[in-house]
Amino acid sequence: MRLPNRVHIVGASGSGTSSLAVEMATRYGHRHLDTDDYFWLQTVPPYREKRPREERLALLRQASRDSKAWVLSGSLCGWGDPLISEFEVVVFLAVPTPVRLARLRVRESERYGQHAIASGGELHGAHMEFLDWAGRYDTGGLEMRSRALHEAWLATVSCPVIRLEGDRSAGEQLERIEASLDAGLLTSRFSGPASPAAERPS
Repeated sequence: MRLPNRVHIVGASGSGTSSLAVEMATRYGHRHLDTDDYFWLQTVPPYREKRPREERLALLRQASRDSKAWVLSGSLCGWGDPLISEFEVVVFLAVPTPVRLARLRVRESERYGQHAIASGGELHGAHMEFLDWAGRYDTGGLEMRSRALHEAWLATVSCPVIRLEGDRSAGEQLERIEASLDAGLLTSRFSGPASPAAERPS
């Protein structure tokens, strides 16, 4: 089975786009690109200052041209739309909100230290704001990174889309992608769910 050379994995924060991209890159040798590395300037603590739109687009475009095969994780709706034509397949991950938030709490603790994000910690306020933002993915409008925004964006892409719903490991997700490719399911823009739909959070 040949994995497409230019793959984009998109989903809510905590859905596992980066983990799946790392798994895919490790198994197939693709270069892993992540939108956060281009969207944000390097600051301490990180993820505080956005890079200018044209600059982040230029950097990401150059990185994509520097490698024949790559997998891009994260969300670039709007600012990264000029790159849509380069995608050979898009993978959309939908994971229940409670699962995502649990993952994000662990990730934040590992990244900043539990003392920093706990009540009274220097990053507690930012941590709580981030979790509140991430928790509104399923109900938010087009003004934020939301299910509504991603569904609208997916309707604009011309390449096939593989939709994976549910809480699975990166390895299991990749196996389902491989099964879709082996079965020749990428003949239309929307390949549909690669598995029975998981319970969706309210």
